[in-house]
Amino acid sequence: MSHIKCSHCNQSNTLRGESTPHFFHLFWIPIFRVSTPKVVHCDHCKKGFYEEEFTPEMKRSFEKQN
Repeated sequence: MSHIKCSHCNQSNTLRGESTPHFFHLFWIPIFRVSTPKVVHCDHCKKGFYEEEFTPEMKRSFEKQN
């Protein structure tokens, strides 16, 4: 997520996006995906942003990344 400023600390080029799928398990065997939350972390201030807190720039960059 280059060239986007963190809305918390105003540092550029420090945001990192990730999405980790969550699965329904039956006896420790993943059966089907329940959700895939998207989170953006700032490497400078360690602030985390959930999908509903994304700025429009974060949303566009996250969609380009995936």
